[in-house]
This record gives sequence, C-alpha cells and structure tokens, in this order.
Amino acid sequence: MKVAIVQFDIEWGKPLDNINKVEKLVAQNPKADLYILPEMWSTGFISTPQTMAENEQTSVSLDWMKSFTRDNKCAICGSLAVKTADSKFYNRNYFITSETIQYYDKRHLFTHGGEHRSFSAGQSHTIVEWNGFRILLLTCYDLRFPVWSRFGISGAYDAIIYVANWPTSRQQAWDVLTKARAIENQCYVIAANRVGKDPNCSYCGGSVIIDPLGNELAKSNAECLVEKTLCIDELNKMRAKFKVLDDRDKLVDCISV
Repeated sequence: MKVAIVQFDIEWGKPLDNINKVEKLVAQNPKADLYILPEMWSTGFISTPQTMAENEQTSVSLDWMKSFTRDNKCAICGSLAVKTADSKFYNRNYFITSETIQYYDKRHLFTHGGEHRSFSAGQSHTIVEWNGFRILLLTCYDLRFPVWSRFGISGAYDAIIYVANWPTSRQQAWDVLTKARAIENQCYVIAANRVGKDPNCSYCGGSVIIDPLGNELAKSNAECLVEKTLCIDELNKMRAKFKVLDDRDKLVDCISV
C-alpha cells in the first residue's frame, strides 16, 4: 500500500484555499493508495469552533474529500472541525473511500489549548480496513496516551494514523512518541503534521512514516508529500519472528477504557 502524507502550510480559516493547496501537492504524484491530511486541515487548529467549524451535512471540505476518492480511486484521511446535527462540535478524523465513510472522534481533547471547552470527546476507537491493512485512527494529543492506542484493547491493527497540528516547541516529544507507539505496538505509524504558522503557534512538520522497529522510512520538514510503500507481508514476518505482542498483559487488554 502506497501512502502519502500531504504536509502543508494551512491557511487560517480558508477551506477553499486549503483544498487548492492539497490538490497542487497531490498533482506532483497522484498515484498513492492512501493520502493523509493533517488535523483540522481545512481551517487550522481551532479551539473555538462556533464561527469556523463547518456543518457536517453541508461541509464543503467533506464533500471534497468524498469526490477526491472517487476521482483518484484511493482513500483519504484527515480531520475536520464539524458541527453535527445535534449541534455538538467534534474534531472528527475521517477515513473515506469511494464506497465508505468512517470516522474517529478525538478522545483526548487538548485542555492546554482550550479544545475541551467547545468540543465533545469521542468515546470509542475506530479501526478501518484498506488494501489489506487494519488501521487505527487517532488524532494529535492522543499520541501522549499510550493506553488508548494499546494493541489488543479494541481489536488488532497493523498501522496507526495520527493526524496532528503539533507545534515546533514540542517537536522533540513528537519525534520520540511516534517511534514509541510503533515499537510498543509492533506496527507502522503514519504521522501527519503541518508546517507554517497560525495565530497561536509555529509548526516545523516532521511528518513521518515509521516501521515496527522504530526506523523512519520517510520524513520531511518541508511542504511536500511524504511517501512510502508499506508491505503487510514484511510486518507479519517480523511479528511472527519476534513475538512481543504474545507477551503483553492480556488482563490489562481486557480492561474497558
């Protein structure tokens, strides 16, 4: 499965401009099986969504994601700030193909930035299947909470996708924790960040694709596509040879979270 992280400088509160940016970057290599966009890719990270979040039922950004998969015969993943029919706001990480729409609502809201004041937290995990891979969807601050991504709690998976707006000031934590999540769960980690600035932070990217041993397969700090082809057979061989997951604490994995 060829994956491509679309790392770019998000225009603050301008979905149409951000759609155009993504399309220009994708045009450089329109052959991936899965494209991953950063957290809140159409607006930038907002903690007060009342004026900038899109209504889910009429979202221009969501409609574009749907049409993108049909036009390119691929899947796309990325989060949006949306207002649902029950008037709640979610940081909703969508995984869309030409035939399906699945999503994960961010569980760990970023209280340091005020996200918890307006957004509702997700209550469950989401694992999607695409091109022979089982993929756990997570979002930004979730990266700091390893129990929530623990292999086995809500089912097995082969890769974790993190979509994020992770600032330059905490880049060291991003570099360490993305590798840790790959190693401890014996899975690929696909971590999509942004570059540039918003009214509150600066971002230096560091979008990365990591193998189950913690090796960086692809990484960049530039506005670009971060690409790599992942092999499920190689993952399965590694897991069969070094059976770390068989020794995990089964009792802990049965605890409801």
